[in-house]
Amino acid sequence: MKYQAEIINELKTKPSFTKKVFIDVSSKYNLKTSTINSYIVRSFAQNKIIKLKRGVYVTEEFYSKHYSDISYKYYLANILRKPSYISSWTALEYYNLATESIHSIISITPKITREYKTKTGTFSYHSITLKYFSDFVLIKKNFEFYIATPSKALFDLLYFKTNGFRGIKHEEISKYIESLRIDIDEMGVVEKGKLLKMIKNIYE
Repeated sequence: MKYQAEIINELKTKPSFTKKVFIDVSSKYNLKTSTINSYIVRSFAQNKIIKLKRGVYVTEEFYSKHYSDISYKYYLANILRKPSYISSWTALEYYNLATESIHSIISITPKITREYKTKTGTFSYHSITLKYFSDFVLIKKNFEFYIATPSKALFDLLYFKTNGFRGIKHEEISKYIESLRIDIDEMGVVEKGKLLKMIKNIYE
């Protein structure tokens, strides 16, 4: 394991990396594939790297430095399942519109529903038709991530809670939102208008 420390040292500045990147960094040492695989297994055992999902990792050192940065968690959510964007309760919490305690990071994707439980947290992905895979923005903080607008975050929450709005009448939606303890007036006039338009389009 002569070069393991050198390889990990080169990877510790990356917010995430794939197995291919690990192999690329290792290539200058002319290592056999079996040796590289041994390095990866040994790095897990020594808690040098963390597995995010199959073939995607982060060094323990990088994660330890940034685990409290919410933009890093949202960045990870974006890369674990592509394409996707932060939404529902998680996005509403980000906009200070939710009163619920959030235990996982919720995202929307046009791919199948899936959940990843990792050392860095639990990441849940809800599948939605491409027609509604929209109204998200890129936020540039310490780490970049895509997140639903306030109106779309609430729309997505309602969409999944009501089975695509099939489980609720149009005139019942306002009271339903109140039951979730969300004050849509806090969104502002523009976002509230967008939400009402999205919902109206469902029932037309």
